[in-house]
Amino acid sequence: MKENHIFRMALLGLTTIAMVVTMYLIFIWVPTEYEMGVIQRIFYLHVPLAWLAFLAFFLVFIGSVMYLWKRQEKWDVLAHSSAEVGVAFTTLFLITGIIWAKPVWGVWWTWDARLTAALVLWLMYLAYLIIRPYTADEQRGARFAAIVGIVGFIDVPIVALAISLWRTQHPSAVIFEGGLESSMLATLLVSLVAFTLLYWLLLTLRIAIRKDEVELKRLKELRD
Repeated sequence: MKENHIFRMALLGLTTIAMVVTMYLIFIWVPTEYEMGVIQRIFYLHVPLAWLAFLAFFLVFIGSVMYLWKRQEKWDVLAHSSAEVGVAFTTLFLITGIIWAKPVWGVWWTWDARLTAALVLWLMYLAYLIIRPYTADEQRGARFAAIVGIVGFIDVPIVALAISLWRTQHPSAVIFEGGLESSMLATLLVSLVAFTLLYWLLLTLRIAIRKDEVELKRLKELRD
């Protein structure tokens, strides 16, 4: 327990430093993009949020598969905790995309292939979280949720590859096409690292809380 606390405190410190550096790079150091102007700076938040949504739901997929296979509670705890963090990051991913779209596209929302797929992804994992409290048997709810977690992950590669599979309004993958200046690429990479650290911090904290919730429920059952 003490080792876990020390690890979380160290991770908290590292994450805080990384986020402060990231905010400095985004809002002070990196040059303003010529065509889009200041609004383009949201790019350094939007892309890491998308990456974390994919990472979170990948761990939901892994945890769900392992839970259905092994029936071990630790895998359900991992999947459930990662789903909660993933839904939070997907919500922010959609919000930053909407904010970015208005000045660039002239509309808050359009039924673009990637946007639509991202919205479906958010709804599927929101359903993952909603289905559990409404199931009388907790283990059955965990199994149902695991199935949703596995099926929902199918949408992740669809969101990621939408701009390649269909004609969309969404910008092309400039990161992989060498379309970023060195300072912009450096800022993005630092932001990706900082937000990944934030994800691991939130995940470890949520897992610890979830374990305490499970233990508290067991103690209440024993008392009754």
